[in-house]
Amino acid sequence: MKIPTTLKHKPVFVVENYEQVDGRYAYNSDAKGLSLGLAQWNDRGNVEISAKVWRHTGEKWSRQSEELPLHRVLDLAIMVCRARLHMQESYQFELLYQPEKPVIDRIGLQGDAMTFSVCTANEKLNEDIKLFAQAISKDDELIGERLQVLKNMLRELVS
Repeated sequence: MKIPTTLKHKPVFVVENYEQVDGRYAYNSDAKGLSLGLAQWNDRGNVEISAKVWRHTGEKWSRQSEELPLHRVLDLAIMVCRARLHMQESYQFELLYQPEKPVIDRIGLQGDAMTFSVCTANEKLNEDIKLFAQAISKDDELIGERLQVLKNMLRELVS
């Protein structure tokens, strides 16, 4: 499905067949495309790039389409990687959550650190972290494949 170019987000690079590769929603997804382009919130003289997930209801483009600045996309990717590492490490020792240690890691960014921790305000944390572990395990092949692609691309970028 062709991504619209007449809206405020101005696509520059697109994946117009995303519904075919959208993880376990493949071939049955409302996320029809991804784009990298000029952000809809740009002011004159202040141009930012954003990533956008384009959702389509079957009749029209959805208001649930999401646009994120690139640094947030990368921060989410960092969180996915750290969560996966945590789940692998925790399963080895069967420690999914230690109440006395909610902070899992501090990831250095921009002269400070992004604190990665469990959400202690979640009233059903013990149940939910087990469900999270099951879900991430179930999607291990999907996530692993994407991480392998990222690893290879990052290796190219750094060399």
